[in-house]
Amino acid sequence: MALLDALRGWSPAQKNTVIASYLGWTLDAFDFFLLVFVLQDVANEFGVERELLTWALFLTLAFRPLGAFIFGRLADRFGRRPILMLDVGLYSMFGLLTAFAPNLITFFIIRALFGIAMGGEWGIGASLAMETVPQRSRGLVSGLLQSGYPSGYLFASLVFGLAYTTIGWRGMFVVGALPALLVLYIRRNVPESPAWNIERAKEGKILAVLKRHWKIAIYAILLMTAFNFFSHGTQDLYVLFLREQHKFNVHETTTITVIYNIGAIIGGWTFGLWSQTLGRRRTIMIAAALSLPVVYLWAFSTTVVALACGSFLMQVCVQGAWGVIPAHLNELSPADARATFPGTVYQLGNFIAAMNAPLQGAIAKKEGGNYAFALASVAVTAAVAIFVLAAVGREARDAKLN
Repeated sequence: MALLDALRGWSPAQKNTVIASYLGWTLDAFDFFLLVFVLQDVANEFGVERELLTWALFLTLAFRPLGAFIFGRLADRFGRRPILMLDVGLYSMFGLLTAFAPNLITFFIIRALFGIAMGGEWGIGASLAMETVPQRSRGLVSGLLQSGYPSGYLFASLVFGLAYTTIGWRGMFVVGALPALLVLYIRRNVPESPAWNIERAKEGKILAVLKRHWKIAIYAILLMTAFNFFSHGTQDLYVLFLREQHKFNVHETTTITVIYNIGAIIGGWTFGLWSQTLGRRRTIMIAAALSLPVVYLWAFSTTVVALACGSFLMQVCVQGAWGVIPAHLNELSPADARATFPGTVYQLGNFIAAMNAPLQGAIAKKEGGNYAFALASVAVTAAVAIFVLAAVGREARDAKLN
């Protein structure tokens, strides 16, 4: 009944807005996760150690806060819709340019620029959707939007499994140009947010907003730091763990990644919907706590079946907790900076957690190539931090956004 109530009475404009916001984050994540499948290939191409390539992931993550701030301010000033189209077009372009990088330095620069564009999409898309849908639907839409991240990962894993042996790593990034088509869909079908107006846009000075709301900004950054270690710590090097530590082939690796991304999508939808009844904080705490007993199965199993089961359950919990975040951050956000605040605090947390891949790589190297220990230690620490921060925070489930 809760699902039917959340879906009831949507206008065509609301449906198109949610679809566009979901696809924007899905295709953004698709471009990002292409790299995790081909780290070794790119390292071989440029004649460097694989660990050095983890810094490409770091650069993408580290530059996302800059993109969140730049595109968020533009969206608060000029409207969500036109800036979302600009952002999607840019991250598609940089994804394509990755395929033509002639050397490692150029590759790193392109991935950093991609990070700026990637950082802008989440905050704009989430604010546009949350300001458009009915209040009763926020939990469901929150889970749906955040499931775009594992959906993009799933899409990348399918491209890897079906096309990698034919098109190689450069060809995979050529496929990464496809998101540009989303710009046409947004232009034709998505209206401007009903909550945005030019007068409020002129009044929303970011320094004044931060001065008034610095406590919630610091809290949100800490929360999103823990969340980003939770997601990136369980995702970014998991393919490398499967391919290098367990020596799984392309088929086995693809199968496991497809399975755990299906789990992530289910978790985002389910916990997002539950948060409308249970509350945002309580739902986050439940998801984080449930991940702890799954860690051993997820990281220390030795068979394909066991690792598939463990990774499925882990991503149900990880993306279950994440499924609450689009609604939670937008509800906590100041109204005159809603395109800037959620995306910026999210990406600042992401910036702090950007060291995850090099950190886990260094831990694994110190442990003699034991990625299982590196993965498990970060996942447990992040889950406990999320539980504690959610417990001491606040929520605004009934806040008026439109």
